[in-house]
Amino acid sequence: MVIFIPFISGLATGLSLIVAIGAQNAFILRQGIRKEHVGLAVLICLVSDAVLIFAGIAGLGALLSIAPWFIDVARIGGATFLLVYSFFAARRALSPRGMDTSASTPPTPRRTAVLTALALTWLNPHVYLDTVILLGSIAAAQGDPGRWVFGTGATLASILWFVGLGFGARYLRGFFASPRSWRILDAVIATLMAVLAISLLFPLIG
Repeated sequence: MVIFIPFISGLATGLSLIVAIGAQNAFILRQGIRKEHVGLAVLICLVSDAVLIFAGIAGLGALLSIAPWFIDVARIGGATFLLVYSFFAARRALSPRGMDTSASTPPTPRRTAVLTALALTWLNPHVYLDTVILLGSIAAAQGDPGRWVFGTGATLASILWFVGLGFGARYLRGFFASPRSWRILDAVIATLMAVLAISLLFPLIG
C-alpha cells in the first residue's frame, strides 16, 4: 500500500502537467481528427515523454539546472519552429477552402508527421522544465524505490492522455466535416502557436 502512494502521486502530477492546451496536444488532436499517422504520432510522444520522465528521475534535471544555456537554445529553436508552424496554420485558415478531410486534400506525409511530433516535443523548453526538472525533483523526494514508481505513474498518465486524445479525436470528425470548421481550428492553432512562440522568447527579450 505504501508503494502505491508514489504511483498515484506520479499519475496525478503527470496528468496535471500534460492535460493542457499546448502545441503538442494541438498537433495530436489535428492528426486524430484527420486519421493521419495517429498511432505513430502518439507513439513518438509517449516514448519521448517516458525517456524525459525517467531521465529526470535519473538526475538529468540537476544537470540542466546548472546548464541554463541549454534551455535558452531550446527556447530559440522551439520559438522558431512554432512561428513557422503558426504561419502555415494561418495560411490554411485564410484559405477559402480551409483544410478539409475530403479525398481532394493531400494527406500529411509520414516523414512530416514524424518530424513535427519530434520537434514539438524535443524543441519545447517547457518539456525540460516541467517533465525533467519538476517531475525529477518531485520524484527524488519519494526516495528509493518510490521515485521509480512515481515515474511509472507519470508515464501512465502520458499514455492515457495521448492515446485518448489521438484516437478519441476521430469522434469529432462530424463537426469538422465542413471546411469552415477546419479554418476555425487552424486559426486557433495559429494563434496558439504564435502566443507560445512569443512566450518562449519573452524571457530572452526581457
